[in-house]
Amino acid sequence: MKTVLGKLHKIGEVASFTGLPVKTIRYYEELGLLSPVVTRASSGYRLFDSQVLKRLDFIKRAQSLGMSLKEIQEFLEIHDRGELPCHEVKQHIQGKLAAIDRQIAALETLRSELQALLSEWKEPITEDVDEIICPNIQSHLDETSEHCH
Repeated sequence: MKTVLGKLHKIGEVASFTGLPVKTIRYYEELGLLSPVVTRASSGYRLFDSQVLKRLDFIKRAQSLGMSLKEIQEFLEIHDRGELPCHEVKQHIQGKLAAIDRQIAALETLRSELQALLSEWKEPITEDVDEIICPNIQSHLDETSEHCH
């Protein structure tokens, strides 16, 4: 295992350097996200290479951009083969952006529908609660239809 200045760090030190909870670092290790930068001491303690800080920083940043841990693991596997995963990261970012654009369009449509509904809102006069719940949002089914009988 390569180390900077020959220094290995215990999990508590890594947690304090990164601000991540020890439990999260353990979880990342269990998933294999930290494999190349962690080893076990004969005592069973996890010992981390200084490169763990860059790796954890990448994981945190990728998550903040909406990447899943599975996606991040794919990027790290490419990196661990000695390649830069920038092409794959770019493709994922483009996909996320397209998904966000679709969500924004759907939200704008919903917003327009809600505004139209409110602009035509009428307080119901009827007291026949058995027949209707809220006429402003219910579809106007033919009361003589056989659907509900």
